[in-house]
Formats: sequence, structure tokens, C-alpha cells
Amino acid sequence: MRTNSFKAWWLAARPKTLTGAAAPVMVALSAAWADLNSLDCRAALLCMLFALLMQVDANFVNDYFDFVRGRDDRATRLGPQRACAEGWISPRAMRWGIGVTTVLACLVGLPLIAWGGWWLIAVGTACVVFCFLYTTILAQLGLGDVLVLMFFGLVPVCTTYYLQTGMLTLPVLLLSLGMGLVTDCLLVVNNYRDREQDAKAGKRTLVVLIGPRAAEALYLVLGYLAVALSAAAHPTPWLLLLLPYLIAHTLTWRQMCSIREGRALNSVLGRTAACIFLYALLLSLSLIVLAVLP
Repeated sequence: MRTNSFKAWWLAARPKTLTGAAAPVMVALSAAWADLNSLDCRAALLCMLFALLMQVDANFVNDYFDFVRGRDDRATRLGPQRACAEGWISPRAMRWGIGVTTVLACLVGLPLIAWGGWWLIAVGTACVVFCFLYTTILAQLGLGDVLVLMFFGLVPVCTTYYLQTGMLTLPVLLLSLGMGLVTDCLLVVNNYRDREQDAKAGKRTLVVLIGPRAAEALYLVLGYLAVALSAAAHPTPWLLLLLPYLIAHTLTWRQMCSIREGRALNSVLGRTAACIFLYALLLSLSLIVLAVLP
């Protein structure tokens, strides 16, 4: 592959991860539409673009800092290939890529002040700061799961909903927690696969701290707890639409437990990403159906 080519940048952006960024915004917009029967499409588009750009930014940051710190050894790496380690993107170009995506995300998010007020600057700043702190510091301390709950659950769902409705409700808070828990399954699988390398490198992820068997149980519980939170937010028979997600989640968990180690767990990673999007899609559908057919 030609270094710094369009294809190289596309792969470095990790397009398969973008559904994880889009999912919480989609849930928030569905909840807002269900409550108001309308949406401000301009604010919705800006929220979605900001989420996608921040996800790409986080991927670039992770790729670059893991490379310069020697964590992406091509010979021992179990996860998917990384751009800097493979030579697809030069480190200098990746630094520029991080800078450009950070600025673009800020420029996209800035107009949202017109809908939500100046406090959104603090939210945007926190997104950027923790995007860097996750890879550089916090992931090494077992705090990655907390950040996923915050920035793939509470922040995007609550902020997007507020920008559409001008309010926050307990049901939306519960939906945001559920979205964060579902998304954390992806991090659990990733850290479950890398647990031995992380332990040797002194990276104290939650999986390293609690052990593989507890991590397997955690993965299963996260999905079911997310559905329980959704049911608490909107107790309705329409949430039976989430049943296909629970089936897919359980089958993916069984695959994870049968493989347990090695590069084969990357297939579980892919299925988990699909489950996250399925959860968001079915939850959004149930919210819309609930509003149309109470």
C-alpha cells in the first residue's frame, strides 16, 4: 500500500468503529423525536458529524501513541493491523492527521452553541481532552470502561437529546447508561484478547484486574443490564423488539468463551460491533413505534 494514500487514511480511520460513534446519537435523536414528534435536522447533523470526527480522532491518537510507545509490535500484536505500525501512515503525517481531525471536530461542534449555549464549549473540550488522555494515561489505569460509559453513553445521548428538546429526563439518562454499557462490550473483548500482553506491559485494564472468567461474565451482564435499563426507561411491550439483540449478544458471548484467546477473538470484536449497532437500531425503532403506536 502506498504510504499516506487515501486508502491508508481510510483504514487508519477504522471505519468499522464509526457505528459505535453513530449509535448513541441515533438513540438520542429517536428519543427526542418520540417526545417532540419533530427534529431540528441541522443540530442533528452537526451532532452526528461531531461524533464521527471525534471517533476518527480517537483512532488516530490511539494509532500514533501506541506506535511511538512501542505497543504495536507487528510480530506479537493480536488485534487488527494499525496504520503507523504497518507503515501505511508516517508518524509525521499522523500527527498532522490528529491535528486536522481535532480542529474539524471543534469547527463542526462550535455552531451547536446556538442551540445549547456556551456550556457546550466545556463539553467539547472534555471530549477532546479525554480523547488524548484515554490512550496516553487512563487506559493504563483500568479507567477505559468508565470513559466508554461517559463518552459513548452519557455525553452523546444526553447532549444530543438536550439540544433537540431543551431538557433532560430520567428515561433519557437511563437510555444513555444502557448505550454506554452496550458499547463497553467492545472494550471488554479488546482487552480480553490482549490481557496477557497488557499484563506484561504493566497496562492495568479492567480485564487484567478482574481476570478472564470474570471478564466473560461481565461481557454477558453488560448487554442484559443495558436492556433492563431500557425497559426501566420505557416499560412497554414494544421493547420486545430488543430480543434479537439479546440473542445475538448471547451467541457472541458463547463464541468469546469458546475461543478465549488469540487472534481468533477479532471475529468476536467484529460481531460485538455489529451487536452494538443492532441494539441502537432496535432501540431507536422501539422508541419510534412507541410514539406512533402507544
